[in-house]
Amino acid sequence: MAHGEVSDAVVRRLPLYLRYLRMLERQGIRTVSSFQMGEDLLLNPAQIRKDLAFFGEFGRKGIGYDVPYLIEKIRHILHLDRCVPIALVGAGNLGTALARYNAFQETHMRITAVFDRDPQKVGQRLTEDLVVHGIDELDRVVREQGIRIGIIAVPRESAQEVLDRMVRAGIRAVLNFAPQILKAPPGVRVHYADITAELAALAYYLHCSPSLPARSPQAETHSAFGASSSDEGSGSVPAEETRSASPGDLPHIPPSEEG
Repeated sequence: MAHGEVSDAVVRRLPLYLRYLRMLERQGIRTVSSFQMGEDLLLNPAQIRKDLAFFGEFGRKGIGYDVPYLIEKIRHILHLDRCVPIALVGAGNLGTALARYNAFQETHMRITAVFDRDPQKVGQRLTEDLVVHGIDELDRVVREQGIRIGIIAVPRESAQEVLDRMVRAGIRAVLNFAPQILKAPPGVRVHYADITAELAALAYYLHCSPSLPARSPQAETHSAFGASSSDEGSGSVPAEETRSASPGDLPHIPPSEEG
C-alpha cells in the first residue's frame, strides 16, 4: 500500500513502537513478537502487525521482529535517519523548556533555531548551541538551515500570526502548543499539543469512572482539543481491548528517552 494511504493513527503509533524498540535494544533484547509488543504496549497484536505491514514485511513467522532491523526501518519511514532541523518560536518558560528537552538527543530531530519578539529575550543563550533570534530573522534562518518543521510556544493571541510567518518562511509542518485552533493553507499540516485538554479529560475519568483502566499510549489519535478520532487504518482488525494493568505490565519508558 502506498504511504499516502496510511492513516494518521498509524503514523502516530510508529514513534511509540520506535521508543519501545529502543528500550528493548538497550536491554540487549534482539527479537520481539507482535504478541509481546501488544502485551507491553496494551495494543492489539494484530493492529501492530497491520500497522507495520503498511510499509513492508519486517517480521519472520515463528520468530518475530529483529529489533535493530525494525528500529532502522521505522527510523527510515519517519525520516529520522537524517538531520531534521526544527524552528521554535517563543522563548518563554515553555519554549525554553522545550529547547532544553533532552529527548531529542536520541533522534536526528533538533531544535536548531529559537525566535522571540521580546527584545529582552533576544540574544539570550538557552543551551550551548542555541541563542534566541529576533522574530524578524525567521525567514533568513529558516532558509539558511533548510527548516521545514516549526514549534509554536507563544500565547494564543499571537499563535496565528506566528503560523503565518512560518508558512511564508517555508515551514510546512507545525506543532502548536498554544490553546488556539489555527487556520493553515493547503499543504501545511498543524498538530496540537493541548496539555489542559488532556488534564480535563483525566479529571472527567477520575470523577465519572468507578475505576480507571489503563489505556494504551497513542492508541487513539487526538483532535486539537483532545477529542479522539477513529483509526481509519484499522480495517478488519478487532477493536483494541481495554484492561487494567498491573505495575509490571508496562515497560518503564522515561520521558527523556522518547524517540
